[in-house]
Amino acid sequence: MSAPRLDLHRWDGVDTPPSAKETARDLGLRVAAPLALWFLILLGAGWCLVDGPLAGLGRAEEGVNTWFAHHRTSTFNAITLVFSWAGATVSIVSVCVVVVALLWWRTRHWWFAIVPLLAISTQALVFFLVTLLLARDRPDVVKLDDSPPTSSFPSGHTGATTGLYLALFLVLLALGPARHHLLEVLRRVALGVCLAMPVLVALARVYRGMHHVSDVVAAILNGMVAVWLAWHWLRVEAGTRTRDGQTRANRARKKEYTA
Repeated sequence: MSAPRLDLHRWDGVDTPPSAKETARDLGLRVAAPLALWFLILLGAGWCLVDGPLAGLGRAEEGVNTWFAHHRTSTFNAITLVFSWAGATVSIVSVCVVVVALLWWRTRHWWFAIVPLLAISTQALVFFLVTLLLARDRPDVVKLDDSPPTSSFPSGHTGATTGLYLALFLVLLALGPARHHLLEVLRRVALGVCLAMPVLVALARVYRGMHHVSDVVAAILNGMVAVWLAWHWLRVEAGTRTRDGQTRANRARKKEYTA
């Protein structure tokens, strides 16, 4: 059995909107069902760190937060504030709305444009349910941000940042090189920024005393799973693209759409 591979061209030729029935079916089977399993896995991992066999490790990792707290400077306080704010809900939602709107305008394919929105929504749902059921205290250090009334595990800022910017990274790769040199330079810079943002936000949250290391690692994994599910949310038959780039499923959908 071969390992699952990420197909950057899976959306090529899918130029007819899925029906309401197809949308509901694929969101249920390809997103909701595996997301429920991932929620149980993440919840179990969190329990192991808080009350289970890895509780000792969970307490020991607070030494990282203590080290950061003892080595804080005004410069790094200001820098990490920027990245901590970049992972806040208002920032993530604002950027996502702009990205989705631009993608919809650029491609005219809403089913492709909603990938970043679906990514941050699915990771947010898992984050909310895990923090609702698992109570983990935040690191016992002076905190540089206000503490939201949620559990420390996993990090919401880091998960949302991973979901948004990793989804945007895949979208930029799938769209391919820009025709103009300047736009291609900007695209490559954007690709680098998309990869760096989750790491920078994660470091900022640990530095500022808001999360343990395991909180941000779990959040990055949560965001990655959400992006994988969002990227594959619509069923596309592998190996069935025709010469004009369409898929058999898409051609059948187009017939129904134009009938």
